[in-house]
Formats: sequence, structure tokens, C-alpha cells
Amino acid sequence: MANDVRTWLVERTYSDDEQNIIILVYATTDGTRYHRKERSLTSFESDVRDTYAAVDVPEDELGRVADEETRESYAAAATEMAESHEPTDTV
Repeated sequence: MANDVRTWLVERTYSDDEQNIIILVYATTDGTRYHRKERSLTSFESDVRDTYAAVDVPEDELGRVADEETRESYAAAATEMAESHEPTDTV
């Protein structure tokens, strides 16, 4: 879509408070915007849950990264992912 923004996987963590929840954080290569996805590790339909190197997210669904340290970390991780993977690569 016209207002979608390419974001790259920068963080994958497992929720401490709920079982079987994975938290994926995707960010722009400049580190200023991010998108957080939560999903269960398993599904009733299938045990296969692919995680892609990049996802395109509507601009209005992106959050702003507030602190500089996180921005720099996200920028470095997103840039590395973009340079070493195609968007549709599973990671």
C-alpha cells in the first residue's frame, strides 16, 4: 500500500508473564519508528509460524522510538538485517 513503511526485525523475545507468547519488534533502518507484534508460538491451524526478515506496516501503526540508545540499537539491527536478508527471508 502507498502508506506502508518497510520495517526489519530487530528484536525477538519471549513473554515472561504469559506462556507461549513471542514478541517481535520490527523497526525502520533509521531506528526512529517501530512496530511490535505479539503472537502465540503455536497455533491450532499449524505448528509452523514463520518469522520474516521484514514486514511492511501502515504508517499509522508505527510507534516512535523515544530514547536515543534504543534508536541507535534499532537502527544498527535493522540495517544489518536489511543488508543480509531479503524481506521475505524467514529468520
